[in-house]
Amino acid sequence: MRLRQLQLDRDPDRRHRWHRPGPPPRPGPIRPARGARRLHRHPDDRHHRRCADPLRLRRRNLVAGASPKGAPGTIVIARVASLLPGFGSRAGLMTAKSKVVVVGSFNVDHVWSTDMLPRPGETLAGRYRSGPGGKGFNQAVAAARSGATTAFVCALGDDAGGRLARELAEGDGIALHAQSSSQPTGTAGIYVDADGRNSIVIGPGANAALSPAHVRAQDAAFVGAGVVLAQLESPVDAVLEAFTVARRHGASALLNPAPADAVVTPELWALADLTTPNETEFCMQLKRLGADADPVTLASQPDDALHALCRQLLPHGTVVITLGAAGCFVSHPAGDLRGDTAPCYRQPAPQVDAIDTTGAGDAFNGALAAALASAPGQPFAAHVRRAVDYAALSTERHGAAEAMPRMHELAERFPDRRQYEQKINTA
Repeated sequence: MRLRQLQLDRDPDRRHRWHRPGPPPRPGPIRPARGARRLHRHPDDRHHRRCADPLRLRRRNLVAGASPKGAPGTIVIARVASLLPGFGSRAGLMTAKSKVVVVGSFNVDHVWSTDMLPRPGETLAGRYRSGPGGKGFNQAVAAARSGATTAFVCALGDDAGGRLARELAEGDGIALHAQSSSQPTGTAGIYVDADGRNSIVIGPGANAALSPAHVRAQDAAFVGAGVVLAQLESPVDAVLEAFTVARRHGASALLNPAPADAVVTPELWALADLTTPNETEFCMQLKRLGADADPVTLASQPDDALHALCRQLLPHGTVVITLGAAGCFVSHPAGDLRGDTAPCYRQPAPQVDAIDTTGAGDAFNGALAAALASAPGQPFAAHVRRAVDYAALSTERHGAAEAMPRMHELAERFPDRRQYEQKINTA
């Protein structure tokens, strides 16, 4: 009787078959045997349908490590691990995505393209278009399209601009944490000439209403973040709160001190681990510290002189000066080279056919944040090279947020960079 029951357990359709002459019948549909959902049998019993799931065994091995077969708690660990987000999926088994939190602005951009930038008192004819922008949102889109899990903390008005922000964030998989404001959603007026150069004026609107209390209330969004990125189109006290939360969660604080007339407090500088000004922003911030530099001739200065100026701006952290078509200049403090072999160096930009540089700086910052969060063990120079390429590619298309490339486009445009991308993806 016991033998008969074992046969039925392993082939429950046996009792429904008739013995007759001729070829054996094809197997009938498999139904769960009695007790098949129980866990009283060993998970390695390949003859037991409940436990003969290779994916389930792989989960157990990934979580339990090199535990001996049948070790106490092995099945329990596998069951708990199978409940983790993405654990059982193919993507979850292959890689864990990085996380970047961007705190900043969203604007509706109004863009006029002309042959030359208008001079004071001059009226020019141009071509008009409108689209999403704001330094914060541009950087969030760049980080998301560079492969990082991205959260965006901002303030939006209850208007068409706010609805556009929510729709676009959902489309790029960005977790939006928006504070509602009675002010209209931020706007920007942008002029772009035939060489891709631009001149921008922003109207903060709801961006100016972003409060430290709202940032503090988003604490859960900062959990697990590798980098927190912020600019200064939002109130300084809200950015200061974001960097305070970042420090509490062990994330690196990346400050993009833009726009150029933004005031950075000593408290904010103290919390910044990295800063990424362009030539104008760098010279403006140095001027507030009592130093003098000319943005027109900055890129042509010797490396030692630039390095000394960078050490004045952020003595304890890394400074990356973005230099447009000349690439960027990197300066590290003596005690922390971030995996590089030199305290300062230049990273040239690749040759591209630039038509609009409006979002290039934001592309650089978003891509740099994503690279740092994805592979913190890689040399900083590799992250900078990736960010420079990403920013360069963004100038070959019109717009700001909508111009941010996706990673497959970066690999196709710069195929010699693929080796680095493989290192990033497997780190």
